[in-house]
Amino acid sequence: MNDADIHSDATDRLLLQRMAAGDRAALATLYRSYHGRLCRFLSRQTRRADVIEEVINDCFWIAWQKAGEFRGESRVSTWIMGIAYRCGLKALRQRGDEPVDDSAIPEERIPATDPNEDRELRDWLGKGLERLSADQRVVIELVYGTGHTLDDVATIMQCPVGTIKARLFHARVKLRNVLPALAEGSSTFKESAP
Repeated sequence: MNDADIHSDATDRLLLQRMAAGDRAALATLYRSYHGRLCRFLSRQTRRADVIEEVINDCFWIAWQKAGEFRGESRVSTWIMGIAYRCGLKALRQRGDEPVDDSAIPEERIPATDPNEDRELRDWLGKGLERLSADQRVVIELVYGTGHTLDDVATIMQCPVGTIKARLFHARVKLRNVLPALAEGSSTFKESAP
């Protein structure tokens, strides 16, 4: 963990303590801090914006109720992502596994430094990620998208680290095999080819 992560986790721990004491402003601060990350993370489970918002609200309702039970055995971000992951799975089970619909997530919810330059790259990578299983997409998002360690991901997904390593390995292999074919249809990658 770098200094920024340590500072952020310390801040998050203080917010949880305040939430445990009934401080709604602390809940609002934590919600704003995590909303974008959770939208991106949950978009790997479903593309339905209404489901994502419902899951985020459920996640923070649980965090509000259980803030006093947080024991500090992981980073706060790991704890919150774990709650969101389980809430997402529950929501999908209740509704059935809906097809992925990229148009359901508003563009402003998908982070990019320059949306005009990155749109085609995001589309290309998104198509590659769609070829992965839901568990593989979640592992990729947690490791590369939100920067969690394999131990954190195992905690979030409540499975052994070896299972996470296997999912990550198979996801990388699949992406290595499908991304070149997807790039052949992309004008950006045709232009940069020798």
